Amino acid sequence: MSDRAALLKGIRAWLVLFVVCLVLSGATAFPLVHELRWTEEVLRSLGAPEHLPALMEWIERVRDGLDAADAEYPFLLYGTDWLAFAHLVIAVAFYGPYRDPVRNVWVVEFGIIACAGIISLALVCGPVRGIPFWWSVIDMAFGVFGMIPLYAVRKKIKRLEALTPYPVPVPAASA
Repeated sequence: MSDRAALLKGIRAWLVLFVVCLVLSGATAFPLVHELRWTEEVLRSLGAPEHLPALMEWIERVRDGLDAADAEYPFLLYGTDWLAFAHLVIAVAFYGPYRDPVRNVWVVEFGIIACAGIISLALVCGPVRGIPFWWSVIDMAFGVFGMIPLYAVRKKIKRLEALTPYPVPVPAASA
């Protein structure tokens, strides 16, 4: 396998991993109410209330809030539907670098910037919304772990770019 083919294969593998995680992250925002009830049941069955009381208190509080919103103000949950949709749309954008990594490296760079933005958002909005700091750290981890494959992809794309001979553009004729 040539260096170019190996780089392309690595780029595509990392992008597939990133897109799958992005789609899963988005898809889990649709059934949020049911998902949180299920999570609470699983955590209870695993003994989390005795071992992780702060986590259980937080899960119960969030579930109570979601249940109330679902019962009285279901339109509020429409916001999480849009969050899910945004994840899916962003995932589609990564088809560009999958198809032509060098030309579409900007999508990967946009993704890295977005991952950094997750950290800023969690640090600023978390305290404003009453989110426990330890939960904000979990949120920030999504940004950090999202950057890892994107950084690897960007490095590989830059190496691929160095291997790719591009024709020198011919100046347009003046009229």
